[in-house]
Amino acid sequence: MKNVDILIIGGGPAGLAAGLSAKRNGIGNVLILERDKCLGGILNQCIHNGFGLHTFKEELTGPEYADRYVTMVRDEKVPFMLSTMVCDIAVDDDGDKIVTAMNKDEGMLKIKAKAVILAMGCRERPRGALSIPGTRPAGIFSAGTAQYYVNMEGRMPGKKIVILGSGDIGLIMARRLKLEGAEVLCVAEIRPQSGGLKRNIVQCLEDFDIPLYLNTTVTKVHGKDRVSGVTLSKVDENMNPIEGTERFVECDTLLLSCGLIPENELTTAAGAQIDPKTGGPVVDGMLQCSIPGLFACGNVLHVHELVDHVSAEAEKAGAFAADYVKGR
Repeated sequence: MKNVDILIIGGGPAGLAAGLSAKRNGIGNVLILERDKCLGGILNQCIHNGFGLHTFKEELTGPEYADRYVTMVRDEKVPFMLSTMVCDIAVDDDGDKIVTAMNKDEGMLKIKAKAVILAMGCRERPRGALSIPGTRPAGIFSAGTAQYYVNMEGRMPGKKIVILGSGDIGLIMARRLKLEGAEVLCVAEIRPQSGGLKRNIVQCLEDFDIPLYLNTTVTKVHGKDRVSGVTLSKVDENMNPIEGTERFVECDTLLLSCGLIPENELTTAAGAQIDPKTGGPVVDGMLQCSIPGLFACGNVLHVHELVDHVSAEAEKAGAFAADYVKGR
């Protein structure tokens, strides 16, 4: 059993900022757990700019923003463990948190912590949650998966692409794929307005002549082994497809950018109360969950528009967790 004062689950922008804040607030025994093979979280695949305007007063790409925090973590000697998956959080009779995790070097391990900061981020809403009718061929990706393939693996998901949903990742990938030579046919959005930032609509769609169809959704996927096309339909004010508005669009790839869901399986299993509106845990003014000593910050709490806001919130969580450990 390892013993730490504050354990942080997640080594993305929230976890890094929380770990630094806890260390700077006088807690020497801090540990960050990250399931990926490197720190930085989702920022590593976000190679576009627009990060850091609030935090560092300059425009950075995602990897540059992450590197600033990773460098500070290393400089201040905040310990971290990579390729480590957290399986469970339990609370003992003394109120300490017992975290079960595993990695290939140490196998299963238990870590006892006085306070735990949840910083697991969020995940994309998959096709199964969208009830899109049709076959199940190859060529259907979430926008973030396509982003990973293109930016990290150097692979193209397809050549003729339709994007469903106008979240920021979908808008950014429309531009990215166009720059890489793919034909981005359109972005369809079921709501009457886009879900992304205004600057992304201008810079990613309007500047590249990619059409945005509002009040429109995919009502059928065509193809057996590979996507051969999709049927787009207009929707009414209740988001129900309108008969007679269907039109077929030939494509080989469908990207889904239909919202983000806070990653809260661990939170739920620990017994913390979940807010149905945000999908994240219910917290008080100190970012503490319904379980004393369990804190949450970043996209696991609620989906943020800017990573700068994530970092600012995580710094508060680190300070509040430090106060908790000190008995304040």
